[in-house]
Amino acid sequence: MAEESARPGPRIREGDWAVLKRDEVFKAVQVLRRRKVIFEKQWFYLDNAIGHIYGTTFEVSTGGSLQPKKKMEETTTETKEAGTDNRNIVDDGKSQKLTHDDIQALKDKGIKGQEIVQQLIENSTTFRGKTEFAQDKYIKKKKKKYEAVITIVKPSTRILSTMYYAREPGKINHLRYDTLAQMLTLGNIRAGNKMIVMETCAGLVLGAIMERMGGHGSIIQMYPGGGPVRAATSCFGFPESFFRTLYEFPLSKVCSLVSGTFSSETLPSEPDYNVPVEEESNGSLEEKQTLIQETEVESNTEAVMESIETGDQETMDDLAAEDAECKESKERRNKENIREKQRKQQERKRKLVETAALLEEKNADGLIVASKFHPTPLLLSLLEFVAPSRPFVVYCQYKEPLLDCYTKLREKGGVINLKLSETWLRNYQVLPDRSHPKLMMSGGGGYLLSGITVTMEKVQSDANSLEAQKIEEPVSKKRKLEELHC
Repeated sequence: MAEESARPGPRIREGDWAVLKRDEVFKAVQVLRRRKVIFEKQWFYLDNAIGHIYGTTFEVSTGGSLQPKKKMEETTTETKEAGTDNRNIVDDGKSQKLTHDDIQALKDKGIKGQEIVQQLIENSTTFRGKTEFAQDKYIKKKKKKYEAVITIVKPSTRILSTMYYAREPGKINHLRYDTLAQMLTLGNIRAGNKMIVMETCAGLVLGAIMERMGGHGSIIQMYPGGGPVRAATSCFGFPESFFRTLYEFPLSKVCSLVSGTFSSETLPSEPDYNVPVEEESNGSLEEKQTLIQETEVESNTEAVMESIETGDQETMDDLAAEDAECKESKERRNKENIREKQRKQQERKRKLVETAALLEEKNADGLIVASKFHPTPLLLSLLEFVAPSRPFVVYCQYKEPLLDCYTKLREKGGVINLKLSETWLRNYQVLPDRSHPKLMMSGGGGYLLSGITVTMEKVQSDANSLEAQKIEEPVSKKRKLEELHC
């Protein structure tokens, strides 16, 4: 057991996605050589971090290079003398003898953050009179300001959800990390599942499900518009095998799939590579090429006329040769672009047909919805593809849309164990002799509607049997009363 605990973790490699951490601030970056990274008013390069273990703490030295931080013993002189009362301390700005120029001179000499903090403590006239707790708070504040310390950690659902909620909560529809954990639990996400996901949270929910499933099973992502958004999913740094189990299907095709009129020929138009090849080869692409060729011919004729007028025959020959080479290279590029677009188009059609076949089986193991759209039409249409006795979870930042969804599901039937819940979270500071709830806390983490699907035939048969029992019950009671009277 001791050998397993001492085994080193994964190491940082070039091209990996990593998360920079400083106190409670996070930032996801891709590890690349000679690429300047700006984080918390510090700029540096990640070249020296390659090869180290995730979780290593680095110091930013001169020139932007990272150096592993050496463990230093805590000096006992900082808190040897402490006062008992802070009421006599006046914050007049004159307690610190070091000026801003003095601190800058220390930095220019190459003195690091820990030594600068020690200098500030020694030159403070009120530090010795502060209480022990106030001294710790002062030291922590100065370390945060003057120590350029950064920890590189491996991306995970907890870290990325915390990062997005702190930095850009609007991109994930204010989905708090504890609410995301509840979604994964209520949805019974596990390896080998066949899940349907509809989310507009920048791919954070999709990435959390992919991490939980570990590349085993299949995930069908429903997306609105021209294509899915997976900005947060790429930050997880999943291997290529994880994406082989990921399928995508447009929401605009759900109605045709349910009605049986689905066709892969009419795909949603995308500006980058999903334009039909026939239109490109027969229409606007040829017009653009002819316009380009006409302008090139005009410019070349002008150059030729000038060369004839000046009598420079060699220049004219050079221009003609360059013109022929340019035309050949452009024709090659155009043909390669057309072939690449055709390949992507065929690959996307094949993937779309496979996804439609998976949905038509109607045996999905669960459904997760977390979008900015109204959840009722989404849930009612996507529940058609979920097998009986399977969970579904719907997230919304507000309660009223989920109340409407709850009412519609009750009227429609086919679901049981409907629950509308709200998670409550409060952080605590845990320190010796000063553990207490933090004053600043989140106002709300959104609402969850969860339930389990059932077959309608079973529900109707059970209802009919109950009604039959109610009808027959008075007759049996009458017979018992008649027998008693006799």
